[in-house]
Amino acid sequence: MGNLIVSILGTKGYADKLGKKGTSTDITLYNLKKGEVTVTFLEPSRYPERLAPLFYSTTLAKKAIVVVDELDSFFGETLVMLQCCGIEKGSFILRNYVKPEKIISLIKGTILENYDFIDDEPSKIREQILKEATKEENSEIINEKETTGSIPIDHAFKVKGVGSVALGIVAEGIIKKHDTLRVLPNTKSTQIRSIQKHDDEYNIAQKGDRVGLALKNFETKNLDRGTVLTNDPTIKLSKSLKTQAEIIRYWQAPLKSEMIVHIGHWMQFLPARIESITDNKNWRTPILNLKLEKELVHHSGDKAVLTHLEGGKLRIVGTINLP
Repeated sequence: MGNLIVSILGTKGYADKLGKKGTSTDITLYNLKKGEVTVTFLEPSRYPERLAPLFYSTTLAKKAIVVVDELDSFFGETLVMLQCCGIEKGSFILRNYVKPEKIISLIKGTILENYDFIDDEPSKIREQILKEATKEENSEIINEKETTGSIPIDHAFKVKGVGSVALGIVAEGIIKKHDTLRVLPNTKSTQIRSIQKHDDEYNIAQKGDRVGLALKNFETKNLDRGTVLTNDPTIKLSKSLKTQAEIIRYWQAPLKSEMIVHIGHWMQFLPARIESITDNKNWRTPILNLKLEKELVHHSGDKAVLTHLEGGKLRIVGTINLP
């Protein structure tokens, strides 16, 4: 089964032309399926008034499609988020007489230079995306020797006769039916009763799969967005971080002690206070001591997005390396 996660950015509701609408909150998911090949589109329903939905819709995507109606500050912020999340594959759909040359000058020197320009033809886009999802099936064969996996949760609810169901994208490794998983950042654990991918039952899911997990003896009140289900023993929990930041070139001023920032990693978007800063002779690569409001779930060496919600027209500061 090939599956592709695609972020649809720039114009609200465009994904409605590409797939069937599913779960909708501050982010909206759309599903496209042809035989065993599936695509999940993520759209930030509450962006630009809130930055977090843009992050949630981008962080675990394999590809982005950016619909460009005008070159405003929100378009610029979207480009920065794609760069900071490391989304290397993508396409631009240009409308309202926006010229490719304008985009090319903005993305020069970024990973977005590899994005192509496609026509605003939803039927052709659907077919192309399904072809790409088929290639994912051919290139990402499940490694049966892998024994661990992690799933950040984006939604959870109770189903009569089933119990608690958690929805998310497998961020790494594989998970199997009947696996026992820790529920982080709390200390509880649960067992997978069943795995669904696009309404079909499976015994196994791998990195990049969009899944619905029926969980044994677990309440949905303990499954906030950002909660991570995992059986990976290398996962860390951190409430304090000493880390180097990489501040983007568009950010205008040095960070300051006591500033409140947000850390984005997987489906976590957590507030943190800068306790101290060492500028390292370059204010764009400072060493930060951060105190988080609650524990961050991560691996050593992961990258996270650093944001400042009071930053004005640009709210994305850069990235940090997680210790």
